[in-house]
Amino acid sequence: MKGIGNILWLVLGGLLVALVYYIVGLLMCITIVGIPFGVQLFKLGTYALWPFGHELVDGPGQPGCLSVVMNLIWILAGWWEIAVLHLLFGLICCITIVGIPFGLQHFKMALASIFPFGKVIK
Repeated sequence: MKGIGNILWLVLGGLLVALVYYIVGLLMCITIVGIPFGVQLFKLGTYALWPFGHELVDGPGQPGCLSVVMNLIWILAGWWEIAVLHLLFGLICCITIVGIPFGLQHFKMALASIFPFGKVIK
């Protein structure tokens, strides 16, 4: 089931979401200050490619002081808008019964995109 869900996810827009994450991540990595944020966007992009059967969980020894500070900077820099978009797409997907699994994945991605630092893909 996970394989079918991931393939449908890619065809129905997951590939586009992942590409946007990767492109913005590359743009963030142009500056030294933006590299940590770019790395988190790469992580979210990888998660956006294959969300069924995977989840973002706290890494070993997390949340640490640095990841809490970086998550705060992430939110203050305006990256919370990604989470709002995933919430909206999740609500739109949940309108139909067929779209509910995709909506739930968007809700998981919204939570992952509001606090990405200190998380690992499992």
